[in-house]
Amino acid sequence: MKNFLSFILISFALILYGQKHNVATNKTVTKTVSAKANTDLVKINDSIPALIPHKINGKFGFVNQKGKTIIKPEYSNVGFFTEDCNLLNSPNPKVKKFGSSKYASVRLNGQDFRINQAGIRVYQFKKTDLGQCTPEFKAQLFHAYVMNYAYGIIEDAKFENPGDYTQFTIYPQYDYLHILEGDDLKNPMIIASYKNKFGVIDINNKMVIPFEYSDIKRNFSWKLARLFEVTKDGKNYYYVDSNNIRY
Repeated sequence: MKNFLSFILISFALILYGQKHNVATNKTVTKTVSAKANTDLVKINDSIPALIPHKINGKFGFVNQKGKTIIKPEYSNVGFFTEDCNLLNSPNPKVKKFGSSKYASVRLNGQDFRINQAGIRVYQFKKTDLGQCTPEFKAQLFHAYVMNYAYGIIEDAKFENPGDYTQFTIYPQYDYLHILEGDDLKNPMIIASYKNKFGVIDINNKMVIPFEYSDIKRNFSWKLARLFEVTKDGKNYYYVDSNNIRY
């Protein structure tokens, strides 16, 4: 009888050990998997946006820096993925987040929206949501100067005598010049026209964009995205960066 009881106790102990061992060895191991980066938004050029407005058959969408369509062209107008001052200063706290540079403004069927980088319309503009913006004015250091029907550039703080050619930052020699608004007032980009072709020069009269375009728009694309909006046929506009790479 004692031997039988001893056998039962030993067997029970072995069963308990086996259960504990199985519990220990069968624990679920949870691995932390980091979210994969969206390869479609990887930048080749860090100085310009990951998504760039692109027009196809009269409609606007967005392409990435490799030229791949990320947001299908269905809008009558689009902006860059930049901040919206009116929403950032909105009296409605719930919509302020849509004013960040994670979103872009688009127009569809006469209605204005903000979309995210996946192309989803996440907010429709309402007048009651719009706050007041205080425009920031920065006086330009340089201005175009016309002499003998030719355009040059002067620095306001230094220029006094047009008869002294050394006082010109760029001596008048172009058909047309326009200084683009940008963040660097000391080194602005300048749209230039020479022999009926448009290009871009810097303040040192160095060519940035070759004179091969029929027009370059005088808009905020350089200030907002460090891009130039150009055309060769006067109808179809597209963007190029400071290396003249097309998007």
